[in-house]
Parts: sequence; structure tokens; C-alpha cells
Amino acid sequence: MNIKKQRKTLTNRCTLFSLLIFTFLFLSCGTISPIQGQEFVSYPTIEAISPGWQPLYTEIKGIDYFTGKISKPKLEFHALRIDLSEPHLEIFIAPGGPACGKAGGKAEVAGEKFSSIKVSSFVRNNSLLAGINALPFEPSSDKEGEARENIGIVIAGSPAGSRAGGGIMLSKPHPKFDALVFYPDKNAAIIPQLEIISNSTAYSAIENAVGGFYAILKDSEPLHRSDDRHPRSAAGISGGGWILYLLVVDGRRPGSIGSTELETALILKAIGAIDGINLDGGGSSALALLFHDGQVRVLNTPVHGGIPGKERAVAGCIGIRLKIK
Repeated sequence: MNIKKQRKTLTNRCTLFSLLIFTFLFLSCGTISPIQGQEFVSYPTIEAISPGWQPLYTEIKGIDYFTGKISKPKLEFHALRIDLSEPHLEIFIAPGGPACGKAGGKAEVAGEKFSSIKVSSFVRNNSLLAGINALPFEPSSDKEGEARENIGIVIAGSPAGSRAGGGIMLSKPHPKFDALVFYPDKNAAIIPQLEIISNSTAYSAIENAVGGFYAILKDSEPLHRSDDRHPRSAAGISGGGWILYLLVVDGRRPGSIGSTELETALILKAIGAIDGINLDGGGSSALALLFHDGQVRVLNTPVHGGIPGKERAVAGCIGIRLKIK
């Protein structure tokens, strides 16, 4: 190994070590109080939802948690509210695990296949506070490390100076679907992936982006698309794009039958979003958090292969982490 590679390896190790120490010190003084022993807040209908947000960590501002149960239809959901303007928080997006067939696991061009990863592993391996699945992909299984093809765009932030927006396209846009995008000033938007394909200016301004399926909420108005019931993962944003909402709705079990796209949009609206996008759902839906004891756990009950609690290995994910200068 030459001197330059040795220095780069040492720098990477030091950065990871610093992040782990910083996270430990930051969390050692606090707890994830909203989760410990908290009951679902019950509501008769989606329209009756009045979110009682609570801080996820007592020592970290900008991340709030809320969980609810609806009687009609029978649904259970978990939601996070992230203040993107908080300087100590940042978005982390990845197209899955390491790129397949490449030395060092680095993709060279958009369209490379990446290895499958569970959302809990995504949070744990990248020293994140929270993470949720995002992109549709193929094929499907619960095995990590398999080749996955992302169906849609992934732009992952890179060191400043690489280009105007600072992100690198790792997976190609899907012309029919929409995407959640983040800009260098940290605010977010939901735009068609076709816009990123056809508008070089739009692409150059993006720091991070991850595809999903379609937008289901626009200017506080639900966009009706499908009446099928499934477990759902979704993301929403506030006016101006400074607040990010991450939502998972359980399904395929007696306690929670899964939501339609319309119901998912209405839940996003009820918790504060004005725009929203439906992410990959079904057995892929998982929301994982770093708990105060240092363990990463999935909050909801994923159902892969008809087995409640069995987590699927997915592709592209969205994460939240502490920013290290």
C-alpha cells in the first residue's frame, strides 16, 4: 500500500472512530424516552389524528417521534419528524450495501448493482440515528449481500467541490417515478425523476436524492392512485422543505391491515406534511433507530415471506446522522 492510500485509510478509520465516540458521548446523557414503554396513541379515524410529537433523544434537537393506532381502518404507524435546518443533523443516502463486483465496493457509473442490506444493518453500519427503506428494487429476499438493482435514482452526497450540488449519481432515474431530493442548503423537495433526467440544471443543484414510486400528496391535496392495502413506507415534507417526515404503516397482520395510497397520504397530511411520496412498501417497509443502549432496532413489524418480524434485505435507504465537522 502506498503512502497516499495509507493516509486515506487512516483518515477514514479516524473519521469513523470519531463518529462512534461522538455518538456514544452524545447519547450517553440521553434516552429515547418516547419509545421506552410508550403506548400507541389511539384515534377512531385518520382524520382525528393529532400528533403528539416527543423528542427522540433528550440531548439531540431536531428529531421527534410519534406513534399512532387507528381503529377504522385498523392501522398502526410510526413517524419521525426531522428538522433539516438543525446544523448538527444531516441526510445520509446509500443505494444499498457495497457495489457488487467492484474492488472496495465503490460504484463507477450510475446503474451499478449494489449488495442488499437490511434497514437495521444500514443504520448500524453507517453509524446513523435512524433509517428507512426507500427505493423499489429487484430481486427480493431476506439475505444480505446479494446483488440488487435499484429501480430509480440515487444521488449520494460527496465531499464538497466535486460539483455544484456535491452529489454523485449512483443509480439512474426511472422516468415514470418521483424522487425525494435534498439541496446543499439542506431543504428538500419531491420532484419527478424525469425532471432530473431532462434538466441538467436540476441535477447539478442536488446534493442527495432517492427515488420512490409516485407522489401521493401535493400542496396538502392527496393524489389518489391505488386502493390496494399494503405495509407502507413514505416520506413527506413541510412548506419550504425544511421539515422531513418519515412514516411507516404496518400491514399484513391482524393488528394492522395496511393502508391504501390515499390513506397513507392522509396520514402524512395529518402529521404535518404538505407534499409526500410513496416509497417501496410491502415486506420492505422498515424504520430502524439507534436506541440509548447502543442497539439498533426496527420499530415496526416488517413482514417478509408472510412471517411477522422478519426483515427483508433491501436496496436504497434514507438515513439521519449526526454531522461531524
